[in-house]
Amino acid sequence: MILVVECIVACVIFTLVILPSLYKEPIKHIMSYPLAIRKRVESLPQYKDIIQTKKKRHLTIKIIAIFVFAIILAAVAYLSGAKSFSEAYLHVFTLFLVVNVYDMLVLDIGIFCHSKKTRIPGTEDMDKEYRSPLHHVRGAVIGTIIGAVVALIAGGIVYFVSVL
Repeated sequence: MILVVECIVACVIFTLVILPSLYKEPIKHIMSYPLAIRKRVESLPQYKDIIQTKKKRHLTIKIIAIFVFAIILAAVAYLSGAKSFSEAYLHVFTLFLVVNVYDMLVLDIGIFCHSKKTRIPGTEDMDKEYRSPLHHVRGAVIGTIIGAVVALIAGGIVYFVSVL
């Protein structure tokens, strides 16, 4: 039961972190947009400098986030009763998977694909590209792989804490 509550809380927190920022300034999330839209935005002069900065920071932030999430989720799993590598791995992977599927179905396909608030100025005519769910499904597959890596690291952290 605690895992279900944690999944709901994680989805709410994820929504509160992503959605207001996406609505306020969609260009900040450009690296998560479909390729055709990114290419259009890159070709628009008003975004030239912003895009280069975002590309450089994107990978660095993702790598740091993997380790930060692994530590936080290892603590959540441990405090939830996971005391072995496999228990922690399953706990963290389940949390990550639930948030990932929620992100794909609710935030990406449900909101992003259909909300005019997520449109970057200069790409409003690209309705077909915005509405295509394929990009988001691919993203969810990648997110699942990242989740497995985070769960492995978190499982290792819990294992080492339990042995000490």
